[in-house]
Amino acid sequence: MARGKGEGAVYQRKSDKMWCVSVELPRGQDGKRRRRVIARKSKPEALAALREAQLELGAGRSTTRTQTVSEWFTYWITYVVPISGTRPKTISGYRSAITQHIIPALGKTKLDALTPADVRALDLRITTTPKRVSDRLLDPADLDEDTQYLTGSYSKSIFNVLRIGLNAAVSEGVITRNPLAHADPPRAKPALRRGLTLEQAIKLIRHVSESPDRQHEAAMWATFLFTGARRGEVLGLEIERVTDELDLSWQLQRISNIKDASRDYEYRHLRNKLYLTRPKSEQGWRIIPLVEPLASYLRRHIGDRTEGVVFTDADGQAWNPDRITAAWTDLLAELKFPENIVLHGARRTTITLLYAAGVHPQVIREIAGHSTLDMTQHYRDRGDRAQLTSAMESFSALFTPPPGSALTQ
Repeated sequence: MARGKGEGAVYQRKSDKMWCVSVELPRGQDGKRRRRVIARKSKPEALAALREAQLELGAGRSTTRTQTVSEWFTYWITYVVPISGTRPKTISGYRSAITQHIIPALGKTKLDALTPADVRALDLRITTTPKRVSDRLLDPADLDEDTQYLTGSYSKSIFNVLRIGLNAAVSEGVITRNPLAHADPPRAKPALRRGLTLEQAIKLIRHVSESPDRQHEAAMWATFLFTGARRGEVLGLEIERVTDELDLSWQLQRISNIKDASRDYEYRHLRNKLYLTRPKSEQGWRIIPLVEPLASYLRRHIGDRTEGVVFTDADGQAWNPDRITAAWTDLLAELKFPENIVLHGARRTTITLLYAAGVHPQVIREIAGHSTLDMTQHYRDRGDRAQLTSAMESFSALFTPPPGSALTQ
């Protein structure tokens, strides 16, 4: 009579006279049938092993050997993550974390044998790794005193990938629990984020408006400062989405692994590795009222064009995001502003000045597209349009153009 799954088979192996039990297991992740063979010296020992295997199957536990970190994470990033709806750039970050740090440090360790001590060892390994790849080839004793190392924040991001991958292993039935579920993540030094002051923001706008070499960028930097939009949202802004409002429903991204995109990932190819993609969340998919003086900047910049992205490089093509970041750094140097105000600081500037203009925090959140604990609001239902317009006008009043400027002529 045929045996059911988990009932097993008992036989004596001719080659070494060992008694064996053969247990059929649930199908694997690839859909193929699996079985486990357990060998013992005597038939009673083999039957005892069979009963133990049957109990494990009945409790929903795997009776196969536990996979190593290398085996599971290679499978996970290759087959599981790409069909999970994860964004391509996130997948690229996961893959880098796995191949450069997780597998080299923990690859031979069994998944269920991982401990908080392994996390601490991984953290130490990462934070003593030089940032420059060429420095990693040198003996530590030969490194300069000013050598920069990977940060605690970077180490924390690697831990997050490890934790997410282990949670997936639990969901897939590879292990019964996440061994690092209660492990403390690596500590990271809080990032010192700075924005421009009101005086600096006004000086920057005047500089780009009046400088012959910068006038073509004036509308772009004004858009960053007046809207608080993210880099990709500004660079991905299309002419047809500029009316009496700015429709920030697409963003520009540089994606090298678009083949990893899931079936429901929305994107439009522009050129090379530049794509327009949807924001990560509905909170980021928003409408911002267009008020003065930004409206004048944009009208002059767009001119008689009717399609395409609003901001283009010297060749009339969409900007490469990295080039914009470099241009921001050059602009700060021209103005002798602090070097540690990154481009994202323009967004922080907008939010700070909205607070200074007396705008309600909830309205600021809607303008900036921040997510909150309440994820029920849909972008189309964002507040009262008159309230948003009033808020943007209050903010823009801080930037009243001085007499004789380009905008008043």
